[in-house]
Amino acid sequence: MIKNIPFSTVLALGKELEYSAGQVISKTLAQNSHVSLTLFAFAEGEEISTHLSQGDAMVTVLDGQAQITIDDQLYMVQSGETLVMPAGHPHALFASQNFKMLLTVIFPNEAHQ
Repeated sequence: MIKNIPFSTVLALGKELEYSAGQVISKTLAQNSHVSLTLFAFAEGEEISTHLSQGDAMVTVLDGQAQITIDDQLYMVQSGETLVMPAGHPHALFASQNFKMLLTVIFPNEAHQ
């Protein structure tokens, strides 16, 4: 189920979280065994270190710019762009400036049974 945002309301998702110096702020919008939707706001210089995901993870950039590394390949993403990080591949994120994203993770059926 969708949570933490109102229903039947037009929203600017990028305005649902504020930046906080030295922090990564997140807000879960939905989470179950098949999908996870989470908003993130990264202060400039903040990061998520290299890790793996059991599901394909799609980053939709709402504001700012970041460096995303997938399998040692560096990608620069900015507002309005999207990048998919495939399941099982090491990836990391560094906010080169204040950065907001919607992270959508789709899990295979066998990952959460």
